[in-house]
Amino acid sequence: MKVLVTGVAGQLGHDVMNELHKRGYEGVGSDIAPKYSGADDGTAVTKMDYVQMDITNSQEVTETIKKVNPDVVVHCAAWTAVDLAEESENKEKVMAINVGGTENIAKVCKELDCKMVYISTDYVFDGYGTRPWNEDCKDYAPLNVYGESKLMGEKVVSLNLEKYFIVRIAWVFGVNGNNFIKTMLNVGKKFDTLKVVNDQIGTPTYTYDLSRLLVDMIETDKYGYYHATNEGGYISWYDFACEIFKQAGYNTKVNPVTTEEYGVSKARRPFNSRLNKTKLVDNGFTPLPEWKDALSRYLKEIDY
Repeated sequence: MKVLVTGVAGQLGHDVMNELHKRGYEGVGSDIAPKYSGADDGTAVTKMDYVQMDITNSQEVTETIKKVNPDVVVHCAAWTAVDLAEESENKEKVMAINVGGTENIAKVCKELDCKMVYISTDYVFDGYGTRPWNEDCKDYAPLNVYGESKLMGEKVVSLNLEKYFIVRIAWVFGVNGNNFIKTMLNVGKKFDTLKVVNDQIGTPTYTYDLSRLLVDMIETDKYGYYHATNEGGYISWYDFACEIFKQAGYNTKVNPVTTEEYGVSKARRPFNSRLNKTKLVDNGFTPLPEWKDALSRYLKEIDY
């Protein structure tokens, strides 16, 4: 199986490439930079083929993907800077990447009759209530530009293709990039006390574990919408921060505050990011390990 992975300079794309290599599949990485610009950790992603591709350029996308001629495209590339997406000068670019770029890829996948994996987010929902969002729930009402763009990306994939996996994830962390854990560790070195919100609820997702699941998926034809985060129950960002410091051996004190008390950011965040993942088990996929275990393994992989 030959797999083209977009966004390999990011957290998830990096780990998907490594998982493909472990299983003996042919992986081709792509990103907008002329050469691979992610973590040079000596892993498979730095040893496998790489092609430059601007996903907003439809002609370039068509020519590049046709030349690679993959069996599957795992589309990890995206604009993910949630607050910056709210700035008026960025909205057009956000839509060009997350919607237009996704549509360019989906159209070529349709022409080549290859599978496509589209990575989406809990931000496609409004985040109200306390009930977990079901995989096939249509109660969409994104609170911000990023969520709106990812929902539109979902729609162009489902409208153009039949062989697709739309996988919604949340609270992502991985070796190759910035994330909440790295931020907490850096801030925890400088301050004895921190404020972290305790009214936004969800579950973290370790890209190392997620990449295994994604490759499991593309080995099948069990297409459709899925939710994928680590197991271990629903927590707040406050809970997550406390566990990070506990496992890292920091004495940093964390004070819980509401989103309102913390201060409004440019982009509104969902309070309820609980994702129902029963469809994974129903279709025979192995759930991701518990998030505390994932955090423990992750801390062994990074310098802090």
